[in-house]
Amino acid sequence: MTEESPAPLLSIPAALRRWDLFCRVIDNHGDLGVCWRLACDLAGRGAEVRLWIDDASALNWMAPQGAPGVEVLPWRDPLDDEVPGDVVVEAFGCDPPAAFVARMAARAASGAPAPLWFNLEYLSAEPYVERSHRLASPQWSGPGRGLTKWFFYPGFTERTGGLLREPGLLARRDAHHRAATLARLGLRLGADDPADHALMLLFGYAQPLLPAWLDLLADGHGGTVRPSRGITTTLLVTPGHSERQVRAWLAARGLHRSEAGLEVGALRLHFLPHVSQIEFDRLLWACDLNLVRGEDSAVRAIWAGRPMLWQLYRQDDGAHAPKLEAFLDLALQGMPAPLARPVAEMMRLWNGLESPARLPAVWAQLWPLLREGWGAACRQRAARWALQPDLGSALLAEALARSGHGTPATS
Repeated sequence: MTEESPAPLLSIPAALRRWDLFCRVIDNHGDLGVCWRLACDLAGRGAEVRLWIDDASALNWMAPQGAPGVEVLPWRDPLDDEVPGDVVVEAFGCDPPAAFVARMAARAASGAPAPLWFNLEYLSAEPYVERSHRLASPQWSGPGRGLTKWFFYPGFTERTGGLLREPGLLARRDAHHRAATLARLGLRLGADDPADHALMLLFGYAQPLLPAWLDLLADGHGGTVRPSRGITTTLLVTPGHSERQVRAWLAARGLHRSEAGLEVGALRLHFLPHVSQIEFDRLLWACDLNLVRGEDSAVRAIWAGRPMLWQLYRQDDGAHAPKLEAFLDLALQGMPAPLARPVAEMMRLWNGLESPARLPAVWAQLWPLLREGWGAACRQRAARWALQPDLGSALLAEALARSGHGTPATS
């Protein structure tokens, strides 16, 4: 069994029971993914959560059953009877509606306790995160004049807000049955697949390197695997950017079939439907390599304890490059150099930060490491980071401390 820090046994007082969480969907539903998981986590601890969202359509497949204690509301000015809760969380600086913030300020002006106001920031391992976590942002003007907003940063160290990890997640991972997950999605691996066959999940943004990487998989990992060995990779392809690119690659090879699964050389492809967050977690647990994007799926891939390649959201100013290097500095700690070097180089390749000409050589180094140490290192990293407080526990503890209902917070 994997050890993890238990969620602090904090009771939520009535004065902090009601939470408002605001989220805007930018373009890829990742912000909504983070906010839905946080809302469910808080509700599971006894909070009553209202999730205000400008586009909730993705919840139809992301969380089709909803969640007890979570109410989803459209992004709009509050109705007459919708008063601010005890804690307000705006995700990623999305700025709640001015009318809602004005009601928060009016509550404080009336002499009642002001709602606690947190700005949940994006995840990063860069040094500024520890410096900025828990800083105050007094509101000197605007509808929130007189209030204080507090910055809350997720992160990978104890001097940050931690990573989202609901209680019991790793225990559920350890009890997971791979065959059952694959069967539910109609996936059956070949009985004649070689012993080192790898199951991989592809969930990404537009990826310039993808066609060349698919060529390597189809050709038996750049010729390192004899074609007579049959299928060496099964790739599960998610809807969106990844599916469009893979189908374009197939078309370039003269293959225009639309079925969910097909084989190209040593590569078996299976196109997935949209799946719920619960099912997505199970897929991450089932795969030998997870190629993920953005924040929510990267954190879930970390907790899966499986080899992963993280495609960061590309910034025009190149800000994703130092963000990746900061992550690698922490994520590769303790890895032997013969493993850490190709993992780091492949991660840079996957983010457009190395020459694409290096792909065949680097992939040839990584392929055998899926079975020879990479997985064990990822499992150890997940166990190490699970000893730190998770984000939901840390945010709740911060709210208790700021309101005077808990132990004073420390930096």
